Amino acid sequence: MKKAAATLFEAAGLAETAPRPLADRLRPSSLAEVIGQDHLLGEHGILARMVKAGRLSSVIFWGPPGTGKTTVARLLAEVTDLHFEQLSAIHSGVQDLRKVFDAAKARREEGRGTLLFVDEIHRFNRSQQDAFLPHMEDGTIILVGATTENPSFELNSALLSRASVLTFRRLDETSIEALLQRAEIHEGSTLPLTPDARDALIGMSDGDGRGAINLAEDIFLARASGAAVPLDREALIALVQRRAPIYDKSQDGHYNLISALHKSVRGSDPDAALYWLARMLAGGEDPLYIARRLVRMAVEDIGLADPNALVQAIAAKDTYDFLGSPEGELALAQTAIYLATAPKSNASYAAFGAAHRAAEESGSLLPPKHILNAPTRLMKQEGYGRGYAYDHDEEQAFSGQNYFPDGMARQSFYAPTPYGFEAELKARLDRFAALRAKKGGRPR
Repeated sequence: MKKAAATLFEAAGLAETAPRPLADRLRPSSLAEVIGQDHLLGEHGILARMVKAGRLSSVIFWGPPGTGKTTVARLLAEVTDLHFEQLSAIHSGVQDLRKVFDAAKARREEGRGTLLFVDEIHRFNRSQQDAFLPHMEDGTIILVGATTENPSFELNSALLSRASVLTFRRLDETSIEALLQRAEIHEGSTLPLTPDARDALIGMSDGDGRGAINLAEDIFLARASGAAVPLDREALIALVQRRAPIYDKSQDGHYNLISALHKSVRGSDPDAALYWLARMLAGGEDPLYIARRLVRMAVEDIGLADPNALVQAIAAKDTYDFLGSPEGELALAQTAIYLATAPKSNASYAAFGAAHRAAEESGSLLPPKHILNAPTRLMKQEGYGRGYAYDHDEEQAFSGQNYFPDGMARQSFYAPTPYGFEAELKARLDRFAALRAKKGGRPR
């Protein structure tokens, strides 16, 4: 089916000769040309299966900018012969939605479906999101929403129940390099960059394919205007006015530096921890990624030796959310110091691992009947709740009853260290053990 011109500009035949950004000129013309999303478009990908079956269902594309969400939506409409309609939730309101729905209904009566692509769909409020539901259910539209935010938090559960969430991945180095090569073929020349500068360019793109091509276009234009070539890293930074990362956030540098930060904290060296934290921030690492890792350090390497460590780590994340950069980075630094100087214990980490293994090995053993509630007469007759001792009524508020499944020996997973607050916990557990032995362990 021949596509109608979208604008008078196209109808007049002027679109092909009009200036267009390089990223638009390189936009894939088929799903096979889309780079970096093989998990969705490859042979076993969910979108590939939908296309092969000829039945497209409503989906939410979740992923960072420049990963192909809009392009894929447009190409899906082409291969399934659906009319493509695009809206931006930033610039559209209820009236715009009504017009789209009415047009889709009329189109459906003529035997053609509509793929409605809504960019930044999370920007619609709850009632606006609800407006899609009846039109998705009766087949008036196939909704393809795109969002950079977590759909679980930003979209209605009713909408999510009617659409599959598909994750678009940030483009890795190989994918960005493939895009740069595609740009070079289109321009008929290679980018005038030293190998180090080319690596820096890939790092600057930060997984954003469109951003990478835009940077490449700036470099091609600079050469056309007579700039000295080839560009080294410093010249590239000066040209595009964008900071180059000190390390590669997606490969070895990323993992090496977070490992160095983590081990410095574990090793109680606040100065080294601050150094590696500064290195990561200077390299352009996402501060919230660092905040998440600090939270992990608090629970994995400090745990109950200092329960306040987790409070500090969560507070640092909230502070950064509130202040942003650079002020919020001080909260991360403060937390790194706190964690590095805190008493260390992985007892909780080890205890949960042991408990997890025991749970897998023991199967589906039921809790002992004396600790089960008995809301019905039959359950009471079966002995549910019989013999349960209410600990608050017991001497020293401790009954010593068995809480493990019948037929399973009592287990000991948690072994607190003598450091920090865990020394107090160890004393409490020793007291409980002595009381349990004295009471002989109530009904088992």
